[in-house]
Amino acid sequence: MTTTAIWCDRCGEPAAGADHGTCRTARELEPPRFCSRCRRRMKVQILPAGWTATCVEHGLTRS
Repeated sequence: MTTTAIWCDRCGEPAAGADHGTCRTARELEPPRFCSRCRRRMKVQILPAGWTATCVEHGLTRS
């Protein structure tokens, strides 16, 4: 099953609506802040070996 991002996972705005070049650049160094499927703000934990981001609806994402 392929999932298409509807929302930008950094700023929470519609993914197709605007230029997200700065978001893509920032995401190289930062974890996502918003769920790209439902736009909910995620709980983010920065770890020495990476990060985890949890959406209450869609679960865990990690690096």
